[in-house]
Amino acid sequence: MSEPPSILIVEDEYPLQGVLESALAEAGFDSDILSSGEEAMTVFVARGKYHKALVTDVYLGGTLNGWDLARRMREKDPDLPVVYITGSAGAALWRSEGVPNSVLLEKPFHPERLVAALMKL
Repeated sequence: MSEPPSILIVEDEYPLQGVLESALAEAGFDSDILSSGEEAMTVFVARGKYHKALVTDVYLGGTLNGWDLARRMREKDPDLPVVYITGSAGAALWRSEGVPNSVLLEKPFHPERLVAALMKL
């Protein structure tokens, strides 16, 4: 039996972390949930192509925001699917800051939309 695809989730709102993890588990995904871009880069580099997609909040605590995180991860894996999530004005910046072939979801969103976005990518 093959392992479920693993999704790297970077979200600094703890209540939302659990909602995302549950939604992905119900859809057959495994997930690693981290709260900072710096942690995510460390895990991503250490695990190589283990993660099949990145779901990241645009505005994270720390020095590495979601835009930068996705760009750095795409340097390591150019085909990595990326889903951005944002609750603020991030949507206006998506075209200029987001990586190509990515999806942006504005908070609040139904968790099923995240699953659909990952399936699309």
